[in-house]
Amino acid sequence: MRIIQFFLPGEGKRVGVLATDGRVIDITTDEISSTLRLLQIAESEGVSLNVIAAEMEEEISLKHPDKEELPRITFPELDVQPRDSVPHLLIPIDPPEVWGCGVTYFRSAEMRDIETEGDIYSRAYRAERPEIFFKATASRCVGPNEPVCIRSDSIHTAPEPELAYILDGKGRIIGYTIANDMSAWDIERENPLYLPQSKIYRGCCALGPMIVTTSEIPDPMDLSITCRIIRENEIIFEGEINTSQMKRSIDEINEYLLRDNPIPTGTVVMTGTGIVAPKDLPLRDGDVVEIEIEEIGVLSNPVRKLEPI
Repeated sequence: MRIIQFFLPGEGKRVGVLATDGRVIDITTDEISSTLRLLQIAESEGVSLNVIAAEMEEEISLKHPDKEELPRITFPELDVQPRDSVPHLLIPIDPPEVWGCGVTYFRSAEMRDIETEGDIYSRAYRAERPEIFFKATASRCVGPNEPVCIRSDSIHTAPEPELAYILDGKGRIIGYTIANDMSAWDIERENPLYLPQSKIYRGCCALGPMIVTTSEIPDPMDLSITCRIIRENEIIFEGEINTSQMKRSIDEINEYLLRDNPIPTGTVVMTGTGIVAPKDLPLRDGDVVEIEIEEIGVLSNPVRKLEPI
């Protein structure tokens, strides 16, 4: 099942399920006001997200036996620049917590060590314990077609395209989405202790365009990931990798994350990047970052440079 959040003028945030024909079925009720609330209900009732969403979809179909009566809006119609006057996609979940993982791919470790003239990243890659760090809260995240940001004090910020998964309060994986872990590499490379400042700031994380439940992705460790940087309508960088090249398994990452660390329902975990943009192509204001992951879709975001406060 594929679940989205979207905005309708005059109605606000809605929760939708994507039908096979691309139509969006609105399953919003007074109780199901968000994807996060949908997850919480599924967990409290001890059923899967698929079951709750399917029940809501069926209930709507019974109320409208003639499907032509239902509002007809399609996913492509929602995948547009967000404006209050038009229907558009929202971030697929408002995550209470987002966690990141570093150096899960060897290329990421190798390139970072070259830049820092050390071997701390390769050591983390080889170590038993994975690198896991706190990334964001909902207020620092954006959805499809919203701007991801470059810190006002950074001159070398890069996108980090990643497969992400969503957890319930018991640490069970309930779905997958695409993440862009924006990172101020110049700040991190100046001193690894500056990692939080490199990673955590307004507009530092993009998620979307949807949540795909685990039943739709039987093997998350075999998904193709592509990242494109577009500048003035031209692709200036394109990289590709497969999640099969990750050293760390999702189960391993999850086991370390959950050690002595209670998490709230709706926590998002990013699994690390293996696509590293060239040193001479830092992001600029006005660029567009597109991340495509097999079975999930495309997450596109314009880039904006923040102004000093």
